[in-house]
Amino acid sequence: MKRSNEDFTFLLVFTFLLTFSTALDVINTTQIITDDETLISLDGSFELGFFSPGNSKNRYVGIWYKKITDFTVVWVANRDNPLKNTSGIVLRVISPGIIALMNNSNGIIWSSNTSRVAQTPVAQLLDSGNLVVRESNDYNSDNYLWQSFDYPTDTLLPGMKLGKNFITGHEIYISAWKSNEDPGTADYTYHLDPTGYPQAIFRKGSIELSRSGPWNGVGYSGFTGLKENTIYTFEVVFDNNEVYYHYELLNKSVVSRIVLNQSGVGQRWTWVEQKKGWVMYLTGPLDNCDSYKQCGAYGICNVGTSPICGCLTKFIPRYPQEWVATDWSHGCVRKTQLDCKSDGFLKYFDIKLPDTKHSWFDTSMTLEECKLVCLKNCSCMAYTNLDIRRGGSGCLLWFGELDDIKQVYGAGQDIYIRVASSELDSRSKKRAKELIASLTSLGVSLLSISVILYICKRKKEEWHKESHNKDLNLPSFDLSTISKATNNFSLENKLGEGGFGPVYKGTLEDRQEIAVKRLSKTSTQGHDEFKNEVIFIAKLQHRNLVKLLGCCIQEQEKMLIYEYMPNKSLDQILFDETKSNVLDWCKRFSIIGGIARGLMYLHQDSRLRIVHRDLKASNILLDIDMNPKISDFGMARTFVGNETEANTNKVAGTYGYMSPEYAIDGLFSIKSDVFSFGVIVLEILSGKRNRRFSHKDHDHNLLGHAWMLYKEGKSLELVKDINLGENSYDWSEIIRTIQVGLLCVQKYPEDRPSMSSVVFMLENEVLLPQPKQPGFFIERYILANDTSTSTKASSANEITITMPEGR
Repeated sequence: MKRSNEDFTFLLVFTFLLTFSTALDVINTTQIITDDETLISLDGSFELGFFSPGNSKNRYVGIWYKKITDFTVVWVANRDNPLKNTSGIVLRVISPGIIALMNNSNGIIWSSNTSRVAQTPVAQLLDSGNLVVRESNDYNSDNYLWQSFDYPTDTLLPGMKLGKNFITGHEIYISAWKSNEDPGTADYTYHLDPTGYPQAIFRKGSIELSRSGPWNGVGYSGFTGLKENTIYTFEVVFDNNEVYYHYELLNKSVVSRIVLNQSGVGQRWTWVEQKKGWVMYLTGPLDNCDSYKQCGAYGICNVGTSPICGCLTKFIPRYPQEWVATDWSHGCVRKTQLDCKSDGFLKYFDIKLPDTKHSWFDTSMTLEECKLVCLKNCSCMAYTNLDIRRGGSGCLLWFGELDDIKQVYGAGQDIYIRVASSELDSRSKKRAKELIASLTSLGVSLLSISVILYICKRKKEEWHKESHNKDLNLPSFDLSTISKATNNFSLENKLGEGGFGPVYKGTLEDRQEIAVKRLSKTSTQGHDEFKNEVIFIAKLQHRNLVKLLGCCIQEQEKMLIYEYMPNKSLDQILFDETKSNVLDWCKRFSIIGGIARGLMYLHQDSRLRIVHRDLKASNILLDIDMNPKISDFGMARTFVGNETEANTNKVAGTYGYMSPEYAIDGLFSIKSDVFSFGVIVLEILSGKRNRRFSHKDHDHNLLGHAWMLYKEGKSLELVKDINLGENSYDWSEIIRTIQVGLLCVQKYPEDRPSMSSVVFMLENEVLLPQPKQPGFFIERYILANDTSTSTKASSANEITITMPEGR
């Protein structure tokens, strides 16, 4: 019995010593790390050791997250020197203070470096994931002999710097892995470039792919996704010694990292413990307009227009014929050449500032002082504030041509660009002529105008009472004009009817065709929708949103007048066996892209951040060229400030298109629209309705069917019944679009991509995340037909339908 107790005590001590020995975070010159041993940071967050990526048999020394179940490597030592076998290979600290990967003959395979000699060097894996070499008794980070944070691979961790040390000349940047099985240094890199003034740049080799715009004190002028948030803080530090970008997590329990993937795309991922997986938080570049110099010098890129490139005001294409042929590489030139002595400046709003490689700055100047300095230098082409905080300060000047400009509505900066004095004079003369003409007209027609103003005032007062003092600011049509245009609202002119009331086709005296939405006198829902639609759409302008021409508010009538869409709504063509033959793959893909860009504008680029809440095929109108236009904003809602989600106890939308969290719990966000968009994508791809879909082998709806095909590697079967055209399609493009659609209809909103990410994924051949199970996987709904519905939010087991109404 005594012997047994001694054995048990020995076993406990041995187990304790073994645990202690395998949980080291520090090694000195007398210790080694072999293939079956690791270093673990003191708090257990990170682990260092030997690993093989994916299915590769090569071995590498790296650092990975210790507490995360999804094996994720954040740093690799010998990324370009893989080990075929690790027999006799050790990692150790050697004199004069370096950490080295050595073979059995003491040959160095990989090592750190140092410019100083240490007496008792040690290597330590810190809780931040930083591997450092230091003197054993010196914990001051300024005195580290070497640290892995200065030599990152593809990952930027919290506390890590991205930038350049001007004293040593050392630059810290991240570079992509070659593949999931090869962490070797790929051509794609991400830098903070201090040339001229700091800006983030994506490169492939020496070729610049994309640029963020210069730092302005709160963010990069061209990257709208980087905003103040509750997860992390960020800043650019710029002084005589160094320049760098870094971020710090606000909550230590959060795990978040920035990665440059193998396609050259920067992504921020955050770990969600409940789901045991990484969720993408941000991505960049965002769209085609982020391609470097997309529109050439003095060109401006706008994803909301077609084509996306145009010239700045007062500029024209350098080579018009090439420009029309969509070769924008040579950019634009001034209509009138500069003469230096009498030039002036025009203000341009909401843009990503031009490339700052050839710029100059001063932190103390005012904007007016900045203007004077630029005006006196004939080579100075533009100026603006250096820092936009607290009303603006500092001076940033550009010399030479202005490249890589993008329209960024509501999030860009203002810039003053040099133009000839004649351009300024013509504007002044024009304003003067307009003023004289207005005064003359006023003198001649004072009585008439007074009457008109009185009528308008009465109309506005009447409207203000019903719309809570919201100003329409729209052109007004007379009731007699609209009545005549619609043949007195005849049945022959009626196009359809919704919850708001009927819609009529009309033709004005100038032969312009219009669509007239007439508010029903009996629909309370229609009154609310009518007001909502006016408030939103009057402030929105995008080629993929239906255009509001004006309104008619007279007597008891309230009407909205829109541009007429000759091809009517998408559903009338898409789900018609005969009409759908006009939709080959090229047209279908174009429609998907147009809807995506319109929705991205609503969510991100418009003056208001709008959630549509009733996106469906019947609310997508098609013009004569089959360009899609999002319509019907009666149920739309806007977010302000940092709002990202809202709750309603009256759910309004269309079954088959509503996201699970909205239909069941009344929670809506931009990700609710993303779900609806995903449904439309899969409907366009298959030619089938989601809710009316049936299959002889299962009870799934269209989303479930597409998901099953994807899991079985048979995604292309989804498009087998539609007309793709003759040799006008790319199978990889179709597969990518199916995958994007499935990413959009994932069950959980945090899994779904933003619309800016969707646009980027559709327009670029990038590596896509693997989609997870869709929401509403199996058809289990009460209504058999598409209906726009108002429901009260309830538990997941019950949805009470209070007002079903055909739309």
